[in-house]
Amino acid sequence: MSNKPGDRKNPLAKAERADRNRKILIQVGVAVVLVGLVAAIGIGLAMRKSDKDSSATGSGSGAFAPVLAHDGATPPNLTEGGAIRIGNPDAKARVQVVADLQCPACQMFEHANSAALGKAAQDGSASIEYNIISFLDRASNGNQYSSRAANAAYVVAASDPSKFQQWLGVMFDKQPAEGANGMTDDQLIQIATDAGYTDPAVAQGIRDNKYASFVTDETKAVFATGIKSTPSVYLNGTQIQDPKVLMTQDGITSAIEAAAK
Repeated sequence: MSNKPGDRKNPLAKAERADRNRKILIQVGVAVVLVGLVAAIGIGLAMRKSDKDSSATGSGSGAFAPVLAHDGATPPNLTEGGAIRIGNPDAKARVQVVADLQCPACQMFEHANSAALGKAAQDGSASIEYNIISFLDRASNGNQYSSRAANAAYVVAASDPSKFQQWLGVMFDKQPAEGANGMTDDQLIQIATDAGYTDPAVAQGIRDNKYASFVTDETKAVFATGIKSTPSVYLNGTQIQDPKVLMTQDGITSAIEAAAK
């Protein structure tokens, strides 16, 4: 981890660097062997490297609890930590997912575990909380896709959280390549419409970038907890660092089942 003064003053830049390093490891793993587990191990090693000096990681026992101070437009029905909650808030298992919609490793986690998280929310065995943050705007060729996609996440969740996980899955399926142009507002609106968000207020919220300042403040609050990379996933306050749980198909299921007993 860099100890340059600029890094200490700019946690977002440090997080971007950590995420870029992890992406390189992912690409190398996939190029050598097209096996999800091998890629997952590479990601896990990168996660441990980027987080080794954080009090919220290492042993995996740090609780994640961002404190958000915000004076602008705030999405309704969020948790105290600014997360979008899906499922029973009183469930014994509580999964917290910190993700950037431009992050390739977040896409891999979503593809591996989206069905498991959806099932857990639906059957009441777990509540799923999503902190959608934005620190990869530089990866969209000036399009500011990371921030705009995060805004869209809070817009659609405010309209109807029951459709959010379906929408999220499509967003990761259609994730733009890093360094390419991000999606336009029209493309984001079309994805929302296809997911069942037909209220004109949703399209308007996406075009207006309604929750832009909230996304900025949420991102700062999340990084203030010591998180340096995405995805960061917690189960009942303890960070999951096992790549088999994070990146293999339905890998999180057994962990949720154990926590829900």
